[in-house]
Amino acid sequence: MKVILMNKNTEVLVAEYSTILKGFEQVLEYKNIDYAPVIISDLFENNENILNKLSDWFRGRGIPENRDLLYILLSKLNVSTPSELLDKAFGLSLSDQYWIKPYDEDIKYEDINFFENDFESIEFTEATFSNEGLNASKISLKTPNNTTDGMLRKSWVIKDGKRYLLKGGYINEQLQPFNEVLASMICDRLGFDHITYTIDVIRNNVVSSCECFINTDTEYVPAYQILNSVDRKSSKEDYKTYIKILKDKGIKNAKKKMDNMFILDYLMLNEDRHLNNFGVIRDVNTLEWLDIAPIFDTGQSLKVASYTDDEMIIGGQGKFFYRVDRFEDIIKNITNLKSLDLSKLDGLVEEFDELLHKYQHITNFSDKRINKICLLLNSRINKLKSMIEI
Repeated sequence: MKVILMNKNTEVLVAEYSTILKGFEQVLEYKNIDYAPVIISDLFENNENILNKLSDWFRGRGIPENRDLLYILLSKLNVSTPSELLDKAFGLSLSDQYWIKPYDEDIKYEDINFFENDFESIEFTEATFSNEGLNASKISLKTPNNTTDGMLRKSWVIKDGKRYLLKGGYINEQLQPFNEVLASMICDRLGFDHITYTIDVIRNNVVSSCECFINTDTEYVPAYQILNSVDRKSSKEDYKTYIKILKDKGIKNAKKKMDNMFILDYLMLNEDRHLNNFGVIRDVNTLEWLDIAPIFDTGQSLKVASYTDDEMIIGGQGKFFYRVDRFEDIIKNITNLKSLDLSKLDGLVEEFDELLHKYQHITNFSDKRINKICLLLNSRINKLKSMIEI
């Protein structure tokens, strides 16, 4: 199938696309390669073959095979694999403006994109979070939900004309949505740029809800794309390289904003700060790098592996660029700790305890578990305070 890879209404390249393999088989013509995803334009600039990476990038936009309870969703959608969904709605996403246009069709971006055009979300959301059966013929696949990455169940919805992402927790833990809200609470108090999360309840499932931070003129560029052509060294050196790239692209206060993210991860024991959930926002019209993306996706935190009345065992380690690392070692790379006013976190533990108890009738969290989680949070705050006071 002959298609044009588009960035809004700008033609990026012409290619043969396999509807069976869900990938690009041959690039036929380059049009405006500067408007390609960063990972593709960088490869082209370095005279490297982009074909395999182009297909990898496109498939990476879809629902991963390891999504929680994926088999239930697929059965409700009447598809065998999530890759079958990739091109159902031109490959459109709410994270960027790329799409694949059939070569001979006259279609305009403004007529099909999901930022400006409504989409059905109730049935897909039900299929995602409900354990009840649904008639697959009633579920519209003309939706940005075909292109949502990540392991947790999630669904885009429209509320008051705005696009919101609902994201659940692992069925055996359920803490992830609350951690997203906690991250918002911490960032609000410390003045960190972040995405605001709230709690919602869908079909007796607690989920987090956040507004889309991309619009029709911007795209989210994850760090893995930015660092794709960089030779890996140590995480410390890679951090310096990443900051230099951002500064060279004109992003202000890059180091401080990145440091803030790792401070949050330290406080919350976030185990999952991978290269897909931090990056930059780019203007798709001018290709200007505008800013670091606000902090988001901090759900995999505060892991209390086991506990008794007398003991609490903490699980997990942090992530610092390409490697898993101890939180105490990651925080050593942060230079603005002395500027923090951690007194602003006073009362935070009590507020989080109240939030966990508010939804206890749904989560069935025991009082003991809530107490242990809050004790852990309190200990993290005190640890950071002690480091600042040295």
